[in-house]
Amino acid sequence: MKFFDLLALIIGNLARRKGRVALTAVGVIIGTTAVVLLVSLGVGLQKNAESQLGGIGDLTRITVYPGFTEGGGPVVIDAAGGGPPEQTAPLNNAALASIAALPGVTAVIPQDYFQAGATIKINRLEGGGSILGAGTGDLSTLGVTAAQGTTELLPGTVIVGSQVANNFYDPRLRPGQEPPAPPDLYDQTLNIQLMKWLEDGTVVTKDVRARVVGVLEEARDEPDWSIYMPLTEVERHNAWATGQRIDRNKTGYNTVIVKVDDVDNVLDVTDQITALGFQAYTPQSFVQGISGFYMILQIVFGAMGAIALLVAAIGIANTMTMAILERTREIGLMKAVGASNRDVLAIFLGEAAGIGFIGGLGGIVISWGLGQVLNVIVLGYLAGQAAQTGAPPPTGAIATPLWLPSAALLFATLMGLVSGLYPALSAATLAPVAALKYE
Repeated sequence: MKFFDLLALIIGNLARRKGRVALTAVGVIIGTTAVVLLVSLGVGLQKNAESQLGGIGDLTRITVYPGFTEGGGPVVIDAAGGGPPEQTAPLNNAALASIAALPGVTAVIPQDYFQAGATIKINRLEGGGSILGAGTGDLSTLGVTAAQGTTELLPGTVIVGSQVANNFYDPRLRPGQEPPAPPDLYDQTLNIQLMKWLEDGTVVTKDVRARVVGVLEEARDEPDWSIYMPLTEVERHNAWATGQRIDRNKTGYNTVIVKVDDVDNVLDVTDQITALGFQAYTPQSFVQGISGFYMILQIVFGAMGAIALLVAAIGIANTMTMAILERTREIGLMKAVGASNRDVLAIFLGEAAGIGFIGGLGGIVISWGLGQVLNVIVLGYLAGQAAQTGAPPPTGAIATPLWLPSAALLFATLMGLVSGLYPALSAATLAPVAALKYE
């Protein structure tokens, strides 16, 4: 039997029993709708979570700390007490060269904080911030961008984060007076008063002037509250504050920022840095954990929908079994006029697959419509919650990947095919004489 003749016969047989086919297909529609909708919900929640997590930091950035041991083994530093652990893998210049040689590493930037107190003054206002020395001439290598000015860091200049201006206040403000607006720090000269405390409690100050050459875009991370200085200047100020000469080849750096060329390579580079004996942290490890959770959630949601499809499969098998009983004489007649067992098997398998295809197609259409409705309802609710908490607005609640409808339709069709396999084999193996005598 030719393919198109077979297809026409299958469509004709299904059309003769519209009511039964429709009722059987309803089960497949429900199951397919559940699978597509629930998996799309899981994908949407994952994308929304990842977009929210995008604000936790640059995902191509790894923060590296020296390696420590206590008693010969790795330890977690306990802030509750105890002596400082021994530094076994200092981040000295040789270590930086080893890290820079790793595949995928595009930049290795040492950092150091100012280790004493500081008050920043501009006109009548006073403020503060985390003074951070960066071992790079251009902060763009850290993945930050300038909202004003430049990211080029030169001696005698500073670059401030987007929130540093909010730290300023008027110390002479009287009760009832309106607080001044945050100052525009760009191109201003800051008077930075560095302070250190001697053993007898005496406070010693040192005045430093620096011009603000750039204000960074908001990053929702450490740069927002930082005041960046050239690393050599912060090292000089730390030497003054501690009274000790800094030898990087011996003590190394406290923190090093490592930039990687691609997000997909970050975890591999992190493992290699850890294997060198250093401590390494990247936000990507947290994001991966969240993604893994939502992947499991998608599998669970898909399994719940698959249960409905399993019930629909039983319905298809039952419908095809009843159809064989009703069409036994028809089967005998087909065999009498020359139809082979293979032809009869193909007809009934095609009808079962056709029911699965119709149900899968209907389920995809309905799931798309329900998804649009749920997106409007859920996004409206989540947007209201985000507005109250100040969080970024959600990007979506239901997200259907392109592969999902095709996979659901194929699965529903195959499920119908498998469900009709036993009834079709029963029909194909009927003896023609017995089938013609069947009442």
